[in-house]
Amino acid sequence: MGRGMMEGAVLCAANHAPLTPLSFLERSAVVYPDRPAVVAAAGDAPPRTWRETRDRCLRLAAALAGLGVRRRHVVAVFAQNVPAMCELHFAVPMAEAVICALNSRLDAAMASVLLRHSEARVVFVDAALLGVAREALRLLSEAGAAAPVVVLIRELLDGWDDGSASLVSGTTGAEHEYEALVSGGGPPEFAVRWPADENEPIALNYTSGTTSRPKGVIYTHRGAYLNSLASVLLNDMASMPVYLWSVPMFHCNGWCMAWGVAAQGGTNVCLRKVTGAAVFDAVARHGVTHMGGAPTVLGMIVHAAPEERRPLPPGRKVAVMTGGAPPPPAVLFRMEELGFLVIHSYGLTETYGPATVCAWKPEWDALPADERAAIKARQGLHHLGLEVDVKDPATMRSVPADGATMGEVMFRGNTVMSGYYKDAPATAEALAGGWFRSGDLAVRVPGDGYVKVRDRSKDIIISGGENISTIEVEAALFAHPAVAEAAVVGRPDEHWGETPCAFVVVKNGERVEPEEVVAFCRGRLPRYMAPRTVVIVEELPKTATGKVQKFALREKAKAMGSLSTSKL
Repeated sequence: MGRGMMEGAVLCAANHAPLTPLSFLERSAVVYPDRPAVVAAAGDAPPRTWRETRDRCLRLAAALAGLGVRRRHVVAVFAQNVPAMCELHFAVPMAEAVICALNSRLDAAMASVLLRHSEARVVFVDAALLGVAREALRLLSEAGAAAPVVVLIRELLDGWDDGSASLVSGTTGAEHEYEALVSGGGPPEFAVRWPADENEPIALNYTSGTTSRPKGVIYTHRGAYLNSLASVLLNDMASMPVYLWSVPMFHCNGWCMAWGVAAQGGTNVCLRKVTGAAVFDAVARHGVTHMGGAPTVLGMIVHAAPEERRPLPPGRKVAVMTGGAPPPPAVLFRMEELGFLVIHSYGLTETYGPATVCAWKPEWDALPADERAAIKARQGLHHLGLEVDVKDPATMRSVPADGATMGEVMFRGNTVMSGYYKDAPATAEALAGGWFRSGDLAVRVPGDGYVKVRDRSKDIIISGGENISTIEVEAALFAHPAVAEAAVVGRPDEHWGETPCAFVVVKNGERVEPEEVVAFCRGRLPRYMAPRTVVIVEELPKTATGKVQKFALREKAKAMGSLSTSKL
């Protein structure tokens, strides 16, 4: 009898097994053996079934074991959203290794840094990224680091031309080719190396680097299992969903949906490049029921040209989970008109992706459209795997739900990271006081206590002693009919310390002068909050997940010099 257990209770193999999302694949291969598991969004290749997928993953795991991969070894994947990415999320941990899905938009220098930091034993390289990978490996060699075994993924999907195909037809520098490794990996009877402890690592995810050098966030089998189920619930997923991969699978393992889709026996529709036209085509072609993405993806959908749109399957809406900055009200309105149901979530790499959701209540359906949009812009409350609070970071006291008192968003629970790889000081700082400190500033809304994020602590603008939320200023900018995208940072100001500086992308075919944008904002915001500088740009710098890189914009604002303004 274990410590603290009731008399007569036992803990044994009959009633306890370590939690792991690998069990989702095992179940779907039995319950949904002939249902489609993985298919490319474009092209004529037939889908692979769940039975085929499990067999392929087992062969691949056996091949990794044959390459010398052992417990806790890191296996990197440098790829876009191709079918191999789905398989590797199971095959790598089946070999008792740790999957490290790298940002597909990394340059060679950063890719080499992360390969060295992770000490990856094997790296799977998408043919589309071969040039960057070669340069990264060269830099790795120059640094004197051990080179990983290279496996080339030759899946030529979604608009590859003959020139692209010829890139991988000759010498590649890879020691192995993906399909050859799968077919030669051994019989599918390979024994899965189940984790003896559910707290064993399953994934290593590097943060997006929007504020600093990326950190390696460690996920466990237990956390991945629980967050996968939580994500399924957040997405309102019934059995056999059809999930369009518009979220990069390298980002929090696709918000844990790389495993979550398997839990429900769903179909993974892999999309290499996300555009409005590609989304509409995939939804119509495959009967997509769910997808996700940053507000940037929503913008692509609503701004798709009429000839790019396709009718959505009748009788239901396509559920779209979005995270990051709150979607502009105009985008929410248009998404609803087009037949999409937007679910607003919020989280970080350190919380396995989405950690809160703006849970919708039926009584809100009757509200005017602008009020519904304002509610949907909230980050909401936590899901079933953890808890959220907004606290004064100095006293650790919860802030009142008055909609005005700001504090730091903090989390604790079963789906918070184990820590930062090789960085004990950063881990201790992030988890100090028994809560994970997000660095995001928020208020709690009166009545329901829903969290509403005001800003990153590093993004807040302090002007003349007043705190200015860049998110609120951006919301005013998005209300302008000519504005497609906007981001606000602080610009040095001789009198006020700093004032809002807006970088604006205008819609196709529209023209607007900076002075007009300033005047527009002054009509909707307190004067001190309105941008004093507006810069029209062709595009905003972003991470691969669609997050605006505000540190790059801050550098641009700083380079513009300090404003010499009046005290108005």
